[in-house]
Amino acid sequence: MRVRLVVTFVVVALISAVTATALAYRDARTAVLQRTQNAAVNDLRERVGVVAADVDLPPDERTLARFASKVSEGIGARIVVARYQDLSATSDTLAETEGRITAELRAAVRAGSGARFQRVEWRGEPYLVVGLPVTYADGDRRTSGLEVFAITALRAERDDTAALLDSVRAGIVPVVVLAAVLALLAAGTVLRPVRKLGRATRELATGDLGSRVAVRGHDELADLARTFNETADALQASDAELRAQEAKARRFVADVSHELRTPLAAMTMVATVLEEDADQLPPDAARAARTVGAETARLSRLVDDLMEISRFDAKAVRLNASVTDLADTVRASLALRGWTDRVTAELREGVRAVVDRRRVDVIVANLVGNALRHGAPPVTVTLAVDDGGEWVVLEVADHGPGLAPEARERVFDRFYKADAARTRSTDTDTDSGDRADSGDSGDSGGQGSGLGMAIALENARLHGGTIEVDQQPLGGAVFTLRLPLRTREEGE
Repeated sequence: MRVRLVVTFVVVALISAVTATALAYRDARTAVLQRTQNAAVNDLRERVGVVAADVDLPPDERTLARFASKVSEGIGARIVVARYQDLSATSDTLAETEGRITAELRAAVRAGSGARFQRVEWRGEPYLVVGLPVTYADGDRRTSGLEVFAITALRAERDDTAALLDSVRAGIVPVVVLAAVLALLAAGTVLRPVRKLGRATRELATGDLGSRVAVRGHDELADLARTFNETADALQASDAELRAQEAKARRFVADVSHELRTPLAAMTMVATVLEEDADQLPPDAARAARTVGAETARLSRLVDDLMEISRFDAKAVRLNASVTDLADTVRASLALRGWTDRVTAELREGVRAVVDRRRVDVIVANLVGNALRHGAPPVTVTLAVDDGGEWVVLEVADHGPGLAPEARERVFDRFYKADAARTRSTDTDTDSGDRADSGDSGDSGGQGSGLGMAIALENARLHGGTIEVDQQPLGGAVFTLRLPLRTREEGE
């Protein structure tokens, strides 16, 4: 802003100075030349009037030369050329006049319409040529055929106007310097509150909602500062209200989840007993008992997920990290859930990193469980190290219909679930559409809580890593977990 303001001031000052110089030069040059032209015409007319009375017409060459010399002596020794029909005489016999008296000027003088003048350049020098027809003095104003031309050098006038131009041009530099100084002073005065406002805006953008600017004066900048402060006040109030509501919501979820665990424990025991005796019940009662057991287990998982999410929101989650063999961790996670025969594992041996083994197990369970529920076989789990040797890369890929672009953008959102009809049935092991939800850590064959993938991502971020989702070229989704291979806690 400062540079633009200074440049604008300088450009305006420069344009003004150049314009003023051009106008001054034009007016001065016109005035000087006009004065010289008027003096030359008047001097020639008066001198010819005096000398022409003693000239006999028609003149001979000697008379014509004497006439030219007398006229020249009376007008400051300018070069005078006298012409009468085919005769021509010059006051200075050594002067070359043909190149300075043009045919246009001769024609105008011969027409007998009064004095005529013309500025010409000859051999690099400027000249003023004045032509005058000599008329009779008997009142009829007829031309006598005698023509007089006076040649006046304009070197002095040219030098005067050039000197004026140089002096005016030399004044441009101080004007531009003065404009730059004034621009800097103006920029300091105008931009100082703008800089303060910009600094306060940056502080507000980084989260300092208490940032304010001092309001001085009653101009537009003061109005802008006042508006900024009002906006910051409103934003701070809204932020405080949202934080309070968010804290209440987190406490509510945590409290509800905690309160549900006790009755759920009792319901789970009853449901387990009913499921164990389901074979001895009538068909309808057996089906109801199994449904109660399945839904109770699903509700228990939902409560556990809500408790886990609430701990992440409360920043109460801590890593219990240690040096861990990641290939063994992945194999153990698959074996624990009975997925070893359903998943193709390509695990690089000897990959060790400082991680929380339980949380890595949660990530693997959610990614693989999501692929089994919503993808199609074969499901592949690949463990490797990136080319730079800084990251552990775990890929979980399936060959199902994959994820639509809008689903890929929201798959890690909490409670994100698509239409239940899109979930692949584990009973038929066929695909009925796109992947249905953001997953959770089991393989229930139906809709999950929609929290599993969000929990997996939070656990990855807790390790300093991330999870990305993409589409395979031949179909199917691929989830990529990236974790730092080494940390400051590594003890190898």
